[in-house]
Amino acid sequence: MDKEIIFLVEEDADGGYTAKALDHAIFTQAETIKELKVMAQDAVRCHFDEAEKPPVIRLHIVRDEVIPA
Repeated sequence: MDKEIIFLVEEDADGGYTAKALDHAIFTQAETIKELKVMAQDAVRCHFDEAEKPPVIRLHIVRDEVIPA
């Protein structure tokens, strides 16, 4: 059993956020970070049996920001 599952979170071009698990075939999306946390928890519960489910979900949030040079 893994101790944690890591999601790469990015802002979607059309608004909202997407989250893709590293090392697992899990993907989810939501309009807000708060909603995304709930969606990630639900996706992990659906993907793993209770005995195999990691106890921690880590959201690695990637944000691009453009500033003038």
